[in-house]
Amino acid sequence: MARPPLLENGKKTKGRQRRELRRVEDKEARQVTFSKRKAGLWKKASELALLCHARVAVVVVSEAGRAFAFGSPSADAVLGGCDGDTDAPADWEAMEALCRETRERAVEVDKEAERMSAAGNKVLELQRQTGKRFWFEVDTAALGEEELPVFVRALRRLRDNVGRRADNK
Repeated sequence: MARPPLLENGKKTKGRQRRELRRVEDKEARQVTFSKRKAGLWKKASELALLCHARVAVVVVSEAGRAFAFGSPSADAVLGGCDGDTDAPADWEAMEALCRETRERAVEVDKEAERMSAAGNKVLELQRQTGKRFWFEVDTAALGEEELPVFVRALRRLRDNVGRRADNK
């Protein structure tokens, strides 16, 4: 297999490019850029608030005139409380605790997603091996203790979705 040619600077790719700062002419691309840049701005504002214990408020108004606000602890609290109130250490401790808890929950969610994915892959493999047409036809006796609850949840979701579609018809 041939390797891709190297660029003049000896690298394989151009890497992250700096975008020229001018208006994005394509409306759809402009909306995507707005959403991504807004998300980046929110992330930076959140980091500033957390790292520096600063009260931060950011308001962005879209091209369509829709206003988006971010604030730490809230935009209303920051904009309404510009009187130099500095008795907020308890708020910061609570916010840091909430951030820690959020990170811990994210790790738990990732682990559960991996477990569910592994169970789903096992069900699909059993479907392929047995030649069944649908994943829900798989023999549950072949599933282990970890896969069975995931399978049951998937069946319940399927039942609920079918029920909703039947109700809509």
